[in-house]
Amino acid sequence: MLSLVVILSALSFLQLGAAGPYNTFDGDGFPACNNVAQVYRPSTISEIQAIVKDASRKGTPVRASGNGHMWYDTMCSDDPNTIIIKTDAVNRISDLVLKDGVGSVVVEAGVTFPQVAEWLHERGASLGYTLVNWNITIAGAMAMGAHRSSLREHSQASSAALAFDIINGNGDLVHIDKDETSDTWLSATTSLGLLGVIARVKMEVLADFKVYANQITLNEAEVLNGDIYAQISPYVTANYWWWPGPKKFHLRTYGVVPITKSGNAFQNTFSVTELEGKLALGLLNGGQNASLPNFITEGIFYALWRTPNFHDKKTNLPLLSWPVHGYAYDVLIGGLYPDQKPEWEYNLRGKTLELAVPVTQANALLKRVRQLFDQAAKDGKPVTSTYRSGINIKFGKPYDSFLGQTTERVGNRTADWSKGAMMFDFPSFLPTTGDHHRYNEEWYGMLAKTLIDEFPVRPHWTKNTRDVFRQSLKNLDPDSLQRFAKVREQFDPKKTFRSVVGEILGVV
Repeated sequence: MLSLVVILSALSFLQLGAAGPYNTFDGDGFPACNNVAQVYRPSTISEIQAIVKDASRKGTPVRASGNGHMWYDTMCSDDPNTIIIKTDAVNRISDLVLKDGVGSVVVEAGVTFPQVAEWLHERGASLGYTLVNWNITIAGAMAMGAHRSSLREHSQASSAALAFDIINGNGDLVHIDKDETSDTWLSATTSLGLLGVIARVKMEVLADFKVYANQITLNEAEVLNGDIYAQISPYVTANYWWWPGPKKFHLRTYGVVPITKSGNAFQNTFSVTELEGKLALGLLNGGQNASLPNFITEGIFYALWRTPNFHDKKTNLPLLSWPVHGYAYDVLIGGLYPDQKPEWEYNLRGKTLELAVPVTQANALLKRVRQLFDQAAKDGKPVTSTYRSGINIKFGKPYDSFLGQTTERVGNRTADWSKGAMMFDFPSFLPTTGDHHRYNEEWYGMLAKTLIDEFPVRPHWTKNTRDVFRQSLKNLDPDSLQRFAKVREQFDPKKTFRSVVGEILGVV
């Protein structure tokens, strides 16, 4: 009888399927891992521990995955024996404490931002500004050092963490309380999943609140030659969208309004109708082998982006003028609109490059990118932004973590990160026809190499190619990497948790 119970328990968290690629949000043809042996879907923390213990005993590589947002094949190692632990079914929320407007809550490995946002909203609480994309898990965002955009508030997701429970390489549950003087804590807050599976997070919460979103249009020269820190820092969160063809920027800013303020604004950048998806696909594919269609498409998207990409949450009617008002999560992140789907379900997929640079060098980097755009035009192969919302430029207040993007830690290439980081995020449409190359494909590789060689940039951990990670290694702090590697060795001496990124960094 006991054997039957054990077998049934094992089957309850086994997702059957043949070995092969493991895909995240982009689906088939866009693997996060090129070849894995099996995908498990446990429903409890103890089941995750059992899987890890078994894998550790067998020497099998393991990677945890929530609703991952991996753009390239860097999530796992290339060992085909790798197994995936899918955490989305381990999603309990508990232990809310809220007093005088501040408090904490405990979330399990697979809890997503919309899940906890709705749960907290029903109880008069909010996550504040440590929010990321609507479809990924909180634990995954913290592991990867994910962030929103702010020079005033700590917006790195892991900055809200008060404690972690991590399942280490032996399958043991290790509790870590916040201690910013501890190498263990500085490793856990951007662990890249290399310490183990983040089983639980205790995180800060605030009393529920509302915010406004406003947007203005700036000429390109106003940003490239302006005081970027002064333009951004007054707002609790803000970011630019750069449209290189029209030579314009959209500056979107956010701030707190009274909870009694009317408005139920709700957004999602990725949400499109079937008609919109088909039209966009046709426009974007038209620019694969010619430059002019890309500039025409960018002009259309630029015009559309001038009006709010917000609906009223209660009526689903579009909001047509700025500013808009609503609850913090709904305005800052939102979710899918009813009867719409994510853009990637209509083959609107992209490649991307995201690099962090000190705010003190933001103007110089953007001017260098403009020079590269201009040089491409002089060479007869002009390129521009070919995606839904231009080039996204975000910001980050310094937050100390060995592998964080906004940390003040410096290595061989010294720089002043004390004012924070600017994240240069350049997504570009990936054609669905022909050889799938973008127009002037070589230019994108040259852009990455130029910025990495000329600026002390740091890479985003889920939005860059293997080549970008290799090239960026010279810009990372050797002391931070060595100290992280020592902590990782304590958590996972058998190297059960592996990834291409960890191997390139030399910490696995």
